[in-house]
Amino acid sequence: MLLRDLAHSRTGDKGNLITVSVIAFNPENFQRILEVLTVERVTDEFREIVDRPVDRYVLGSLNALTFVLHRPNNQGVTRSLALDAHGKCLGSAILSIDLSKPNGYQGVG
Repeated sequence: MLLRDLAHSRTGDKGNLITVSVIAFNPENFQRILEVLTVERVTDEFREIVDRPVDRYVLGSLNALTFVLHRPNNQGVTRSLALDAHGKCLGSAILSIDLSKPNGYQGVG
């Protein structure tokens, strides 16, 4: 099961910081999302673009999590030559996390 089956996402970026929020469609799914989307799991998922562990904030009354990703200073939106360096595409990326795979899973499929 992919995270997108249980939640939607909102993102934003400013300089080298990206915020990615995950909001459960239903309150009953929030506990599972909370257990699976650990700091370690999200940091590992975005290991190629972050230079330190992500920050995670729990917004329990909204059934939501917010993650702050720290990119290297020279990789911010206004300094990068990379195509689509904005945080918008990371909402889709986080929703592609397979909830049935354990943290640190590196296999195919």
